[in-house]
Amino acid sequence: MSESRRPSDESPRLDTSVAHNARVWNYWIGGKDNYAIDQAVGDQVASMFPIIREVARADRDFLGRAVHHLTADRGVRQFLDIGTGLPTLDNTHEIAQRIAPESRIVYVDNDPIVLVHARTLLTSTPEGTTDYIDADVHHPDAIVEGAAATLDLGRPVAVMMLGILNFVLDTKEAQDIVRRIMAAAPSGSFLVLTHPTTDADLGGEGNIEAMKFWNENATPPITARTRAEIEAFFDGLEFVTPGLVSCSQWRSEPGSAPTVPQFGAVAVKP
Repeated sequence: MSESRRPSDESPRLDTSVAHNARVWNYWIGGKDNYAIDQAVGDQVASMFPIIREVARADRDFLGRAVHHLTADRGVRQFLDIGTGLPTLDNTHEIAQRIAPESRIVYVDNDPIVLVHARTLLTSTPEGTTDYIDADVHHPDAIVEGAAATLDLGRPVAVMMLGILNFVLDTKEAQDIVRRIMAAAPSGSFLVLTHPTTDADLGGEGNIEAMKFWNENATPPITARTRAEIEAFFDGLEFVTPGLVSCSQWRSEPGSAPTVPQFGAVAVKP
């Protein structure tokens, strides 16, 4: 089966009068799926925190390296990509199915602009499957239930949570979301996660004022976390080398990218 449920091309929830994360992020990485308001807010954030465009690109590059490693080196054939974002070059299913055409991928997002463009995500090799669930990260049980229609939760799954838990403002709630989703995945599954930080060792101090501006002028509201708070998302899991590092430095070529204030890691469930 090459495709699964297709979302509608229209969404009544789409609001182009307020800057939205998915569209601003798309603007920062050079995409075209954004509006004047997204560009204006994106430019202002970039003026306050000039490395933000490098953060966006580093996060995307991390996704590529992580999916390639898990597919080619770890034999993972199932991916649950939560907080998908707008389709761009080399989405999760394209990377995984290029290596293993039988790979199965479920994308999850509740962003109306992503829903509008999600048809692009539902292309697949004939041997594999892609699916899209319109669901909120705050409702992990619904995500697991929806994913089970496409993924075999008795076999290892790579749970992708790139730049999504920073929109869950309560840290204990965010930890509970990860715990509940990973509890539904069997031994040998992986958690792949990125998260912004204000930690000075990664140059994150500039995030403070930029995020304050964001929360006053865009949606959804965002928060950064410390290394210790982000490490706690991996409780009970075993880090894949090199552990929790700037996402630009995770299994990248030395000197190929600047260090960015966005932690990234991959960990396996024993």
